[in-house]
Amino acid sequence: MFARTVRMQLKPNSVAEFTLLVEKEIIPLLRKQQGFTDEITFIPSDGKDAVAISLWEQKENAEAYSRGTYPEVLKAMAKVVE
Repeated sequence: MFARTVRMQLKPNSVAEFTLLVEKEIIPLLRKQQGFTDEITFIPSDGKDAVAISLWEQKENAEAYSRGTYPEVLKAMAKVVE
Protein backbone atom coordinates (compact mmCIF):
# COMPACT_ATOMS: atom_id res chain seq x y z
CA MET A 1 0.00 0.00 0.00
CA PHE A 2 1.11 3.55 -0.74
CA ALA A 3 -0.18 6.83 0.73
CA ARG A 4 -0.10 10.13 -1.14
CA THR A 5 -0.48 13.26 1.01
CA VAL A 6 -1.57 16.69 -0.22
CA ARG A 7 -1.78 19.81 1.96
CA MET A 8 -3.89 22.75 0.86
CA GLN A 9 -4.59 26.24 2.12
CA LEU A 10 -8.32 26.90 1.86
CA LYS A 11 -9.86 30.19 0.84
CA PRO A 12 -11.80 31.94 3.63
CA ASN A 13 -15.21 30.45 4.41
CA SER A 14 -14.84 27.64 1.88
CA VAL A 15 -14.95 24.54 4.10
CA ALA A 16 -18.52 23.55 3.15
CA GLU A 17 -17.86 24.06 -0.56
CA PHE A 18 -14.54 22.17 -0.29
CA THR A 19 -16.24 19.23 1.42
CA LEU A 20 -18.99 19.09 -1.18
CA LEU A 21 -16.47 19.29 -4.01
CA VAL A 22 -14.46 16.40 -2.58
CA GLU A 23 -17.57 14.25 -2.12
CA LYS A 24 -19.28 15.02 -5.44
CA GLU A 25 -16.37 15.48 -7.88
CA ILE A 26 -13.00 14.37 -6.51
CA ILE A 27 -13.92 11.01 -4.95
CA PRO A 28 -15.74 9.86 -8.11
CA LEU A 29 -12.63 10.74 -10.17
CA LEU A 30 -10.40 8.87 -7.74
CA ARG A 31 -12.58 5.77 -7.83
CA LYS A 32 -11.97 5.51 -11.58
CA GLN A 33 -8.20 5.39 -11.06
CA GLN A 34 -6.44 2.05 -11.21
CA GLY A 35 -5.11 1.04 -7.80
CA PHE A 36 -7.05 3.63 -5.79
CA THR A 37 -8.35 2.26 -2.47
CA ASP A 38 -9.46 5.17 -0.26
CA GLU A 39 -9.31 8.92 0.50
CA ILE A 40 -9.13 10.52 3.94
CA THR A 41 -9.48 14.29 4.32
CA PHE A 42 -8.78 16.33 7.45
CA ILE A 43 -9.79 19.95 8.04
CA PRO A 44 -8.80 21.62 11.34
CA SER A 45 -11.52 23.52 13.18
CA ASP A 46 -10.10 26.88 12.03
CA GLY A 47 -10.95 25.92 8.42
CA LYS A 48 -7.76 27.42 6.99
CA ASP A 49 -6.08 24.26 5.77
CA ALA A 50 -6.91 20.76 4.60
CA VAL A 51 -4.89 17.57 4.36
CA ALA A 52 -5.93 14.84 1.95
CA ILE A 53 -4.43 11.35 2.07
CA SER A 54 -5.17 9.03 -0.80
CA LEU A 55 -4.37 5.34 -0.47
CA TRP A 56 -3.16 3.28 -3.40
CA GLU A 57 -2.31 -0.34 -4.02
CA GLN A 58 1.10 0.62 -5.41
CA LYS A 59 3.27 3.71 -5.68
CA GLU A 60 3.07 3.47 -9.48
CA ASN A 61 -0.73 3.85 -9.34
CA ALA A 62 -0.42 7.10 -7.35
CA GLU A 63 2.27 8.39 -9.70
CA ALA A 64 0.10 7.66 -12.77
CA TYR A 65 -2.79 9.56 -11.13
CA SER A 66 -0.47 12.44 -10.30
CA ARG A 67 0.63 12.74 -13.92
CA GLY A 68 -2.77 12.16 -15.51
CA THR A 69 -5.86 13.09 -13.52
CA TYR A 70 -4.44 15.28 -10.75
CA PRO A 71 -4.19 18.40 -12.99
CA GLU A 72 -7.97 18.12 -13.50
CA VAL A 73 -8.45 17.91 -9.73
CA LEU A 74 -6.36 21.05 -9.24
CA LYS A 75 -8.55 22.94 -11.71
CA ALA A 76 -11.69 21.83 -9.89
CA MET A 77 -10.22 22.86 -6.52
CA ALA A 78 -9.14 26.31 -7.71
CA LYS A 79 -12.35 27.90 -6.46
CA VAL A 80 -11.74 26.79 -2.85
CA VAL A 81 -7.94 26.47 -2.56
CA GLU A 82 -5.38 29.30 -2.45
